[in-house]
Formats: sequence, C-alpha cells, structure tokens
Amino acid sequence: MPKRPLMFAIALVVSVTALACAADALDDIAMDTEGMVPTFEVDPFWPKPLPNHWIMGATIGADVDSRDHVWLVQRNTPDQFAGRTELGSAQDPVLSECCSPAPPVLEFDADGNLVGSWGGPTDTGEWEWPTSNHGITVDHNDNVWIGGNGGADAHIVKFSRDGQFLAQYGQSGARARDGGGFAANSDDETSFGRVAKIFVDGVENEAYISDGYLNRRVAVLDASTGEMKRFWGAYGDAPMASENPGRYVPGETPPQEFRPPVHCAELSVDRLLYVCDRPSNRISVFQTDGTFVKEVIIAPATLSQGSTWDIDFSHDPEQRFIYLADGQNMKVYVIERETLEVLYSFGDGGRQPGLFFAVHSLAVDSQGNIYTTETYEGKRIQKFKYMGMGTVSGNDGAAWPADRRRGM
Repeated sequence: MPKRPLMFAIALVVSVTALACAADALDDIAMDTEGMVPTFEVDPFWPKPLPNHWIMGATIGADVDSRDHVWLVQRNTPDQFAGRTELGSAQDPVLSECCSPAPPVLEFDADGNLVGSWGGPTDTGEWEWPTSNHGITVDHNDNVWIGGNGGADAHIVKFSRDGQFLAQYGQSGARARDGGGFAANSDDETSFGRVAKIFVDGVENEAYISDGYLNRRVAVLDASTGEMKRFWGAYGDAPMASENPGRYVPGETPPQEFRPPVHCAELSVDRLLYVCDRPSNRISVFQTDGTFVKEVIIAPATLSQGSTWDIDFSHDPEQRFIYLADGQNMKVYVIERETLEVLYSFGDGGRQPGLFFAVHSLAVDSQGNIYTTETYEGKRIQKFKYMGMGTVSGNDGAAWPADRRRGM
C-alpha cells in the first residue's frame, strides 16, 4: 500500500477511536453527575483593584450580559474617608489621597478589568436618578435598567450600556402622602413603590418588576414603552392594600399577600417566574400570566430580613439548579429547581474571601461562575468559580480551595 493511503487509513482509525472515546466520556460524565451538585471556589483576586483611588459602598445589584461582562450597581455614602457631594462626586478639596467614591454603575470584563463606569444624579432635570439605587439588569438589547428603594422612589430608569439616558417609567415622589411620608398603591398603572429589581424577558419583550419595598406585587411592563400590561400579588391574586400580613412567624400559614420587600422576580428557560418574598422566607413560582404554581419556605426559622434575597439559575440548558442569596443567614443555597429542595449551601458570616456580610444579589455567567454582592458594611463583589459537579452536603462553609479549608 502506498504511504499516503496508509497514513490516511491510520488517521481515520485514530479519529474514529477518539470520537468513540469522547462519546464514552460524555456518557460517563452524564452518569457521574447523577446525584451530584455544582461546586464553587472563591477567586480572591477578582475583580482587579479600581482606578483613581475609588472605593465601593453598599453593592446593591449585579447582572451578567451577553459578553460575560459583569455589571454592578452600588451606593457610596459619605464617610470619614470618602466624602461626597450631593450629586455623588468627590468633595473638593478631597479629604485624603484615599479615597474617592466610585460611580454607581461599574462594568467589569470576565478577567475583572473595569471597562466602564457611569451613573448618579444629574442637575439637568431630564430624568431622576433614584435616591437609593437598587438592582441592575442588562437586557437582550444591552439596555441597562435600574430601580430604587429610597423614600420617594416610584420609578425605573433605563440607559444604554455606555450610560446614555433612554427612558424613565414612573415618577419620583408619586407615592407621596398628604401630611408627609409615602403610601403604597399596588393598583397604580403608571408608577411603582420602591422597585427592588427588574428582569427583562427577551422572548416577549416584557419587563418583570419586583415592586417592591413599598408596594407588594409583581408588575409586567412592555419593555419598549413602559406600558403596564398586568400585575399580581401572592397566589396570583390582585394585591390588597388593606391586608397587611404583619411580621413573619415561624410555622405560620403563608400569608395571602406578599410582605415587602418583594425582592426578586426571575424567569426560567421553561418560562416559570420565581419570586422572592423576602421577609416571608418564601419563593413563589408562577406562570407568566400570574397563575400560581407552587411555593417553598427556605430556612423557616429565619426572622428579621428573611432568607430569600435574590436568585439566579445554573448555566446548563435546563437550568437544573437555583442559586439563592440569603443575606440574613450569610450564605448561598444550591437548590434543585424541579423539587425546590435545598441541596447544600456555602458561605457563612465573615469578611474573609468566601464569607459574606449581608449577601444581597447574585448573577451567573455563561461559564457557570457566580458573582455575589454584599450590602450594608459588606461593600464588595465576589466571584465564585464553577468547579464542576461534585458531592457536597449540608453547609460547605467558606468556598476555599480544599487544601486551605478550616481544619486542614
């Protein structure tokens, strides 16, 4: 046989054998992952240090866009190190070499480089930055949505990815009450009641509003016009302003109304909406028209601010797992989405990498990595690298490399 056909035949055999081995390996992976869970390890060097002596305040929202860029919205309040003017810029003269308040919106690439920054109040009068910005979402058109849970915040603002103002839905102060203060109105079709978060559905071009800290509903808007299309409260019923569920009591029958804040509303690939009723420790599941499907109570002994702060889904095509941020108990849960069973958790209270102080929001990139934010004194974003499927049970503590964990 001539040398060239012989080499081709050998190469063909090698290729077929490699393909067969690869198929066997995929079968082995499929079998091996049954009963296993996603595992994570903190990356203590993500993101890279900010420029200009910038520091972050309470990090109050995170999202990942189609480029796997990570978006963060944060608040910088004046302190003894980083003074701030009314419009959010550094005081002049500055207080010291360090520090200056970072802009509210920060964009990082996958390697942790800061590639964009903007946002904050303006004196033009064209639009109103929330008095207490809360939550950030980058939609399928690369538009950036931000809500607010400050006293007067009854609106949503929308920008291009480079910070150009696009639209405002609702009006600041719309919930003002005669004699002072602000009143809820979960029937309002033009304004909101301290929005916690927005999810934008690219299939139907609809925005799901977690509304919120004053109102007690999920509201759905046309994402292009801001027109209100529908809204509902707990169990898919119309919200009842007169029925206040009061404080959560362990072992209670879940209330017929959401407790504020309604802190998240996230749509899965099979078009089920998962809603965080934070003070009730409840995740409620709905169809997109508001039809109630099921619910679960997470960490039922939890009081104060509750256990269900924010959710996102695993990166596999079926989104088999829910990741839940629990700021009161300082951990992230891994939950089987089909059964709503908690499989394990990682984290604990603390300031070292892999621990949390009030973990507030989370987002997942296309590689399966989780990004978490911390509010109050936490004031940081952390990356948890997806390490593949493994066996874990209970609480896994700080997600450190195996050789650096406690007791080793």
